[in-house]
Amino acid sequence: MPADRKRPFSSQVVDGMERAPSRAMLHAVGFTDEDFKKPQIGIASTWSMVTPCNMHIDKLALEAARGVDQNGGKAVIFNTITISDGISMGTEGMKYSLVSREVIADSIETVVSCQGFDGLVAIGGCDKNMPGCLIAMARLNRPAVFVYGGTILPGCLGERKLDIVSVFEAVGARANDRINDATLSAIEHHAIPGPGACGGMYTANTMASAIEALGMSLPGSSAQAAVSLDKQKDCERAGQAVLRLLELDLKPRDIMTRKAFENAITVVIALGGSTNAVLHLLAMARACEVPLSLDDFTRLGRRIPVLADLKPSGRYHMADLIEIGGLLPLMKTLLEAGFLHGDCLTVTGKTLAENLAEAAPYPEGQDIIRPLSNPIKPDSHLVILKGNLAPQGAVAKISGKEGVRFRGQARVFDCEEAALKAILDGTVQKGEVIVIRYEGPKGGPGMREMLSPTSAVMGKGLGQEVALITDGRFSGGTHGFVVGHITPEAYVGGPLAIVQDGDVIRIDAETRELTLDLPEAEIQARLARWQKPAPRYTRGVLAKYAALVSSASEGAVTDWRLDDKL
Repeated sequence: MPADRKRPFSSQVVDGMERAPSRAMLHAVGFTDEDFKKPQIGIASTWSMVTPCNMHIDKLALEAARGVDQNGGKAVIFNTITISDGISMGTEGMKYSLVSREVIADSIETVVSCQGFDGLVAIGGCDKNMPGCLIAMARLNRPAVFVYGGTILPGCLGERKLDIVSVFEAVGARANDRINDATLSAIEHHAIPGPGACGGMYTANTMASAIEALGMSLPGSSAQAAVSLDKQKDCERAGQAVLRLLELDLKPRDIMTRKAFENAITVVIALGGSTNAVLHLLAMARACEVPLSLDDFTRLGRRIPVLADLKPSGRYHMADLIEIGGLLPLMKTLLEAGFLHGDCLTVTGKTLAENLAEAAPYPEGQDIIRPLSNPIKPDSHLVILKGNLAPQGAVAKISGKEGVRFRGQARVFDCEEAALKAILDGTVQKGEVIVIRYEGPKGGPGMREMLSPTSAVMGKGLGQEVALITDGRFSGGTHGFVVGHITPEAYVGGPLAIVQDGDVIRIDAETRELTLDLPEAEIQARLARWQKPAPRYTRGVLAKYAALVSSASEGAVTDWRLDDKL
């Protein structure tokens, strides 16, 4: 392949007499004359000391750069932001969490486009990093590989394994006097032992697994500890792989097809993954101009079983899955059963089936991943509900342990903080449906995760006694009878806005309905009287986000108004 075909963008920046000023500036950052003849590969690092999820990624970026530089390319490391859901959870700052996905995508697109990089390796370690990186890759459509920063190892307190959700639930337990201050402090101090993303099948591990199934990371990338030789090698191989993709002229949109997104959804279901995967996969598909909707989750969910006994609903951590072989044996099982499209291309340059050909089965006797003949749940735990409370859809997380139906009187709150206080002080009673509204993409703005209220419910021992519904969203660590992503959201006049204390709400996972037990005439009369609240932010990032963002049922994306192709 002629050199200029491997340098379609960097050649425009550095070739020729008139580009001498550009070369002069690049000499100062370490370029040699020989480097200008090489493909330039951007290494997008999400390193920061904001959160343990990302605190090690600066070192991983160096490994990825080594893989590029030792195989005929020129790596250029640059940074983008990260925020911490776990730290900001339950505060006003959490409204910036989903917004950060868009900022990350925009910033990577900006740097890669401006600097003329020919390819991209992106390393993400926390929830919004990952879809943000993939959205940017889809927009840019230049050869690219994603690397997951890796999972944290469990914390330990005696014989008990801990993670961040253990701390949130301990707060609820302390409020109910089920533990004392000393126990809460001990859990706090032992839950997070070092670098890496939250250790259950929460959003980070869910999205890493989905991206591997999608074909955009190397085999095994999703199931590696953050601090491990395997993860270092994964980064170095990613640097090599992106150069191979340049030679093949294989781009993200060649890989991220509709069938590939179906593979990702299938793996998320089999793993019992986070509700956030629905939101992020919709957004990623839109960036690829691939038609994907909530109905696809329902269609696939009817036939895909939940096989993984992983937290938050199950017993095991991601580190336990790593010990028995990670994701590849599960994917091979799903492929052989006809649940995956084996002909989808991946960043190895091979098909998914070719990548899985040599995958070994799980060891005998393990009970982390069930066989297809004995699933944890025969169909999806991610249930798309519709009905007069969610005309455009909502996402329920029903593991089966909570039952499949709930009927109760509404206890209504207009923000997360008010709901949390009422749960902790005993205002919320058994048999009630907690309603948290005005927390959607536009109304929050930012669509906060409700981990604090749901963890408080579990910590107080009410997990099977109350339900919680919201136009916000949930952490991957949430479990219990919960329904989120209700659309239309309350702020734009969705029916959730007119629910009153004492109204009867029915949740039915079998009929896939979320219903307000009121005559249609009464619903319409209340909607006619409803007045839209004033916006909570009128300037700054949150105001811009609220003005641009689409509904949760469309992925809560900010560039949708310019896209008339779907």
